[in-house]
Amino acid sequence: MPYLDFERLEALDPAAYLATEPYPWINPAGLLFEGSHAELVATLPELSLFEPVFGKVRKHGQRSHDRYGLAYRPELALSDAWRGFLAELQSERYRAAVARLVGVRSVHLSFHWHFAPNGCSVSPHCDARRKLGSHIFYLNTESDWDPAWGGETLVLDDGGRFHRDSAPEFEDFDRCISSQALGNWSLIFTRAGNSWHGVREVRCPEGRMRKVFIVVINRDDPLARMQRLLRPAMAGY
Repeated sequence: MPYLDFERLEALDPAAYLATEPYPWINPAGLLFEGSHAELVATLPELSLFEPVFGKVRKHGQRSHDRYGLAYRPELALSDAWRGFLAELQSERYRAAVARLVGVRSVHLSFHWHFAPNGCSVSPHCDARRKLGSHIFYLNTESDWDPAWGGETLVLDDGGRFHRDSAPEFEDFDRCISSQALGNWSLIFTRAGNSWHGVREVRCPEGRMRKVFIVVINRDDPLARMQRLLRPAMAGY
């Protein structure tokens, strides 16, 4: 079964994307085939595989980003659907399409899932400098999620006022642009000096969770490769 609609992905216009304000972002529908999206939603990894990340102190006084998180590893117990999807994401065709869109020659990708229960939020922030951007696939549908519960990623426009090493609240921004996040939608954005984004506090019933799968788009140059190699070795220091 094919998962990614490569023709739809490759039809995205890099010039229009890079010219988008307040920073490059796009919220396309249907980058997954409908049946494939449904299969991925139906066979998500078990919550027992996830690590709880709650109350973790962030730099610059920003509020914690609470969730259950799972980083992809080849040895994870995954469904055939997720293994097939990840194989497509690790293909040269996907990497080339993403690199072309964000305007670089090559990228290095990593992958993780986030599940967020009631009360969780992602405070306004800009991603780490080592990242080029992210491709977020939304995994809630009308059968398990009410839009009134929230969960949309917000693209935030600060008008160039805030230093990335600060902690503004959602109300401090000139604009909060809400993504479409229910069903077969995804969000691609490029990290820039003002690439503020976040998710307001989720208000959902017990047992329901906001679910996303994130492709992290990383720089792929000699310095970035050295940093990736050194990061595990330095983790204990």
